[in-house]
Amino acid sequence: MASHGLDYDGCNFLRQRLVLSTLSGKRVKIKNIRSKEDEPGLRDFEASFIRLLDKVTNGSRIEINQTGTVLFYQPGLLYGGSVEHDCNLQRSIGYYLEALLMLAPFMKTPLRATLRGVTNDPTDPTVDLLKATALPLMKKFGIDGEGLELKVVKRGMAPGGGGEVLFTCPVRRTIKPVQLTEVGKIKRIRGVAYSVRVSPQMANRIVDSARSIVNKFLPDVYIHTDHMKGANSGKSPGFGLMLVAETLDGCFYSAEMASTPQGQGDPVLPEDLGVNCAKLLLEEIYRIMTTNVETLYLLMAR
Repeated sequence: MASHGLDYDGCNFLRQRLVLSTLSGKRVKIKNIRSKEDEPGLRDFEASFIRLLDKVTNGSRIEINQTGTVLFYQPGLLYGGSVEHDCNLQRSIGYYLEALLMLAPFMKTPLRATLRGVTNDPTDPTVDLLKATALPLMKKFGIDGEGLELKVVKRGMAPGGGGEVLFTCPVRRTIKPVQLTEVGKIKRIRGVAYSVRVSPQMANRIVDSARSIVNKFLPDVYIHTDHMKGANSGKSPGFGLMLVAETLDGCFYSAEMASTPQGQGDPVLPEDLGVNCAKLLLEEIYRIMTTNVETLYLLMAR
C-alpha cells in the first residue's frame, strides 16, 4: 500500500469519507472493512460507488487489497463533464446521487451524469425525494440556473431496476451565505404517487388514502400520479408515494414509502401505503426532522 494521509477503521460513513477526501484533496486509507464478517471486504455497491468517483475525477488513485478489507484512495481533480454509470442494483440511484449532489457544484466543468439502475426502493432516498428537497436547498446557496436539473427518464423498481436518471449541475466558484433560523409553518404539501408494471389505479388508490389523512390538517394538497409504461417502466413491478411539506420559510419535511420488492417479504396494499406515508410525514413535522442534512452541512462548511 502506498503512503497515506488520514486513517479510518471500518465501513461506516464510507461515502462521506470519500466525498470529503475528494473535496479536500486529502488521501485516505480505510482498513478493517467488515474484516470480522463471514463475507469480508467491500460490497458490490460500494465498489460501484468508487468507480463512479473515478469517472467524475481525473487522476484519482485507488488501491484495494486482495480481500477488499483495505482501501487506499488518493483523490484526483474534480473534473465533471459527461458521465454514464450503471449503478449496482443492491442500492438505488439515490445512494449514488446523494454524493454527486455534494460534489457537482465544485467540479471544473458542468456535470451531466446519466445513472442507470433502481430509481425507487424502500432503503435509500428516491430520485423524486431528492428532486423535491435537495435541488431547492442547493438553489438557496446560489447553485441554480438552467443547468440544474434532475430528471427521471425511466423508472425502475427494486430488485430488477431498469431505471435511468439524468442529473445536470452548473459549476459555482463561490456559494451564497444563507441564514435559516426559523422553520416556519407548513403552507402546502406536494407529492408523487408512482406505479410501474401494475394497474394505473394503484397510484390513484394511494393518493385517495394519503389525502384522507393530510387534508384534515391542510387544504393545499396536490399529489401528482406518475404511471410509466413500456420501456420506461423498468424490469420489476411496484408502486410508492413521496410526500413533501413546504414551510413559509422555505424549509422542507419529507416522507416516502415504496411497495415491497418483488419476491421479498409480504405484499402491501396501496391504501395502507398511502395512510402510513401520510402519518410518517406528520411525524417528521412533529419531530422537526429535516432532510438532506449532510448536503446542508457540507454547503455550510464550504
